[in-house]
Amino acid sequence: MIEKFKTLFFVKSSLISLYLALTIPIPFISIDKFKIPSITLFLLGLYLIFNITSDYVETCDNKISYKISPISKILGRKNWEISWKDIKLIKSRPTSQGSKVHYFNTYKNENFLIPQRVENFEKFLLIVSTNTGITVKEITYISPLWTYKVLTILSICMIMGEFFAFKYQILSMLNL
Repeated sequence: MIEKFKTLFFVKSSLISLYLALTIPIPFISIDKFKIPSITLFLLGLYLIFNITSDYVETCDNKISYKISPISKILGRKNWEISWKDIKLIKSRPTSQGSKVHYFNTYKNENFLIPQRVENFEKFLLIVSTNTGITVKEITYISPLWTYKVLTILSICMIMGEFFAFKYQILSMLNL
């Protein structure tokens, strides 16, 4: 049976809302001759963010695959696919932030980063453990989920602040 694990919603929402918070004001504050290019680039950037956050993992009885979007491919990321029987072990490495990243290590001594930002992560780990026979107890999300939620909330607050500042500016211009 094929199982698909998409990028975690809170990871997507944090990246998209941060992009919006940082770029929404640009078309409004640009000078007239740059309005159309700034709106075009804003929409292009929004398309790119949606596109690069649409990567996913697919599992079946024989293999695990990491699928990326065409835009991610252009940016240098790669799809990969490993047969379950080719996975020898899982390597763990610390990050500079105190977390750990994990890699599938194959009998050909290739390493493939285990996606740690996917929905239904516990189910994903159960499938990995069942198909490889490797214990996955120490594998967790790469960073706590609350960090993505806080970033999303802060970004939404920034967007609301920008909206109210713009509204206030328009109202004060009309009262002159």
